[in-house]
Amino acid sequence: MAREADTPLLIAGLGNPGNEYARNRHNVGFMAIDHIHARYRFGPFKTRFRGDVAEGSIDGRKTFLLKPMTFMNESGIAVGALAKFYKLPLNAIIVIHDDLDLVGGKLRVKTGGGDGGHNGLRSITSALGPDYRRLRVGIGHPGTKERVYGYVLGNFTRADEDWLEPLLAAISDALPRMAADDDAGFMNKVAVLLAPPKPAASGPLAPKG
Repeated sequence: MAREADTPLLIAGLGNPGNEYARNRHNVGFMAIDHIHARYRFGPFKTRFRGDVAEGSIDGRKTFLLKPMTFMNESGIAVGALAKFYKLPLNAIIVIHDDLDLVGGKLRVKTGGGDGGHNGLRSITSALGPDYRRLRVGIGHPGTKERVYGYVLGNFTRADEDWLEPLLAAISDALPRMAADDDAGFMNKVAVLLAPPKPAASGPLAPKG
């Protein structure tokens, strides 16, 4: 029986193709994939399976990075095609996506469940079933349902950048834990990486005079 590490890993980041969408909140999955690609030794992105695909390894485990080029609502076409071609089990698939239900900068890992109204997840579930792993990146909520469309297709603000870049870096640095199927360890590592520095302990005051 093959060890988990012998099974290739697929990490798919969700977003919309095109420069006009590049900094949208909805494209945080693409942003995470680009960080991971830069952090580890991956080959160049190539057009395959209706997406941009790069091959490499994370902590010794063969890994595919995927950015679907089908637009968000049909993400399952690309994810499903690659997963089925390589006969990947669902626990070897990680989908990184934006999440309105989490405060901006918060992160959660989940396996299975519903799509929460996320059209990209709905498409992937339709193609593969629900039991893949999800890395949920909180982007916050605009407050009313009517504002959601414009909000997710709006760019991250300068204030968002204060948490966004450190979070993407922490995801990349902690990813070997997920490659080892240790999702709880991944979350712990991210928490450590993002923890504010502790104030230096103050020593005794020097005598005056």
